[in-house]
Formats: sequence, structure tokens, C-alpha cells
Amino acid sequence: MLRNPRSFPPYAQRQRESERDTFSEPGKAHGRRERRTLTSSIALNNHLDWPGVKQVCRVVRERTKHGQTTTETAYYVTSLSRRRADAKKLSTLIRDHWGAIENGVHWVRDVVLNEDRCTIFRGRSPQNWATVRNAALNFLRYLKTDNLAAKLRNFAWNSHRLFAMLGYVK
Repeated sequence: MLRNPRSFPPYAQRQRESERDTFSEPGKAHGRRERRTLTSSIALNNHLDWPGVKQVCRVVRERTKHGQTTTETAYYVTSLSRRRADAKKLSTLIRDHWGAIENGVHWVRDVVLNEDRCTIFRGRSPQNWATVRNAALNFLRYLKTDNLAAKLRNFAWNSHRLFAMLGYVK
């Protein structure tokens, strides 16, 4: 008789449960419903050739929009111990990280700097312009600018002020 490979003896099931931590939360935004389930495990720590690994995580995102459901799975490795970050904390950290990237970088580059409308495509020009845009954003953030678009317009109207701040003119 073949045994179900997923059935483990009770002591092994308890051990697997103690190695895992799970957090699941629903969400609703942009006309879709979503459920994110994070499962973290310490079972793989000794098997990975990754310095400082404390937990491995899997995030499963199920999105339903217009009656159609899609599933996406992402994996993460962290140096945060279970004591410092349980599954709920890791879920929050991952969401905040990607939210900061989307809202702090991509949205600004797309909307404020119109990067998606740029038609430069030859040679190294796209990378060079991306570097210039990054430098401009970092400079504006260094100035602790609240309204990036307004500050860019201000510098466009008064370039002498910009060059004075950069130290090129007095």
C-alpha cells in the first residue's frame, strides 16, 4: 500500500508547525480584492549558502478582478530572526518596502519627470538620462522638498538659483 507522501508522523507534523509562522490578510484596492498570505520558515536556514539567513518567506498573492483570479508567488530571504520579526511583521515590512519603491521612485519618475514619455532610445542615452533624473531626485530630497514638481518648475524658471545652490555660480 502506498502511503501519502504528505502524511507525516505526529511528531514530525509538530516539528514542521513549530518551524513555520503564517500570516494572512485580505485587501481591497483599485477595483480588485486581494489576499496576501506570508509563510516564514526557519527550517531551511542550515541548508542555504546565504550568510546571515534567519528566515525564508513565501508570499502568495491572490487577486480577483472582474471575476478572474490570478495567483502570484514571491520568495524572500531575511536576516531578521523570528524574535525580531514574526510573519505579521515581515508582511508589513515587505508591503512598506514595495510601497516606498512604487510611491517614492516609480510614481515620481513617471508623473513628475515624465520618464515614460521620453523617446530617447539610442546607445547609452537612456541610462545617462536615468542617472541625471536620479541625481535630480536625490538633490531635491536632500533639500527636503515637499512638492517636487513645484521645485522643478521653480528651478526651470530661475536656473541661476539652481546653479548657485550647486556651487557653479555666486
